[in-house]
Amino acid sequence: MRTAPTILHLDMDAFYASAEQAAKPSLRGKAVIVGGLGPRGVVATCSYEARVFGVHSAMPMAQARRLAPNAAYLVPRFGLYREVSEQVMALLRDLSPLVEPLSLDEAFVDLEAGQTAWDAESARLTGVKLRGDIRAVTGLTGSVGLAASKMLAKIASEQAKPDGLVLIEPGTERELLAPMSVRTLPGVGPATGDHLRRAGITTVGEIAEAGEDELVRLLGKAHGVALYAMALAHDVRPVVAERDTKSVSVEDTYDVDIHDRVRVRMEVQRLADRCVGRLRGAHLSGRTIVLKVRRYDFSTLTRSETLRGPTDDPAVVREAAARLLESVDTTGGVRLLGVGVSGLADYTQEDLFAQARTAAAAASAEELEHVEHEETEEAVEEPVPPAERRWHAGHDVRHAEYGHGWVQGSGLGRVTVRFETPGSLPGRVRTFRSDDPLLEVAEPLPLVERRPGDVGAPAGSPAAGGEG
Repeated sequence: MRTAPTILHLDMDAFYASAEQAAKPSLRGKAVIVGGLGPRGVVATCSYEARVFGVHSAMPMAQARRLAPNAAYLVPRFGLYREVSEQVMALLRDLSPLVEPLSLDEAFVDLEAGQTAWDAESARLTGVKLRGDIRAVTGLTGSVGLAASKMLAKIASEQAKPDGLVLIEPGTERELLAPMSVRTLPGVGPATGDHLRRAGITTVGEIAEAGEDELVRLLGKAHGVALYAMALAHDVRPVVAERDTKSVSVEDTYDVDIHDRVRVRMEVQRLADRCVGRLRGAHLSGRTIVLKVRRYDFSTLTRSETLRGPTDDPAVVREAAARLLESVDTTGGVRLLGVGVSGLADYTQEDLFAQARTAAAAASAEELEHVEHEETEEAVEEPVPPAERRWHAGHDVRHAEYGHGWVQGSGLGRVTVRFETPGSLPGRVRTFRSDDPLLEVAEPLPLVERRPGDVGAPAGSPAAGGEG
């Protein structure tokens, strides 16, 4: 382990909810809950104001509504979150070439590798500057932990929440860890925690006192040795700049179980196309197609098929997923479906049979279209009714007369919109028909509105033209 606290762990504070509050002035300082709003939805994250009521991440949304009935409930906007995350990660990469993202809102940074910190004071100054830069660029806050190892830096950032900085001086680690719960250590979940509690071990200090032999007896060699080392504050894991992607997958949970076999097939085909879209977006291909099915009784089945070579051909993935589905009994109903591709590579081995099938299908379709055109040349085209627009709570819209706003709610042929922007005062609410031609879906606005010459100002600050 290092002798200086030059490992930095950044954790953005209530990231999704904070981004929504920054985007929507009327929600600042109020309980905001982001997640799936259907009967089976779960909380993705919630603001600190919502946590006062006992709401937390991964809680069923129905339970959250009972605890905080007056909170704002919003559907996630991952496009916005990814955009903000890229801004934050760019700031981290300015500090060091060794940045290890763990998720959209969390990362480790090796400050020593970037020569931006070499002792406690330089590390602290770097952390303070980073927090200021994040606020200036994104309008959001993040908590920073600084320590000599990844494990301790993460513990420090947890102690710093919300919107703080904690530095653990080298030499003080064991004293700091001793009174903490065993659940503080990585890899100690509810089951391991209960097992240790039954043995009379509830704190990190008691793990260290028990000794390595006792931990091995209780948990097995690998887990026991690792846990004992962590209790002594030993963690030599390096910051890894790039993590190899092992698989690409997509899945959907359905509010109502799907019983119709045809509908199940259609959903699997749709998921296969989405999966290939992600695969191609990452410039990857894969050999193993995986189908995931969670049935009405919560039993989850996984089926896989390995191809002769890697592919990113949507037709090949669709066909393989369809074959896998044939081996799964879905008569009782399906609540979740997923399609994934693993065995990834950065090249494709062309499937000549698939190409031939695709070309033949295209030729047949072209011929059929030509025949149909000849037969219906004189027919009058009937207008196709437009698909009904769906308005998701929290998503951005624009009205030709009132400008930019966001959906507060919809139903019974109506949609309610609050018109405001990240840098404005809380806006007014208006209700329209769902099919109002003057209302359309819009792209999210930047959370920080800039003026010429501004380095960056948080949304709602005077420099951003908003509230003081």
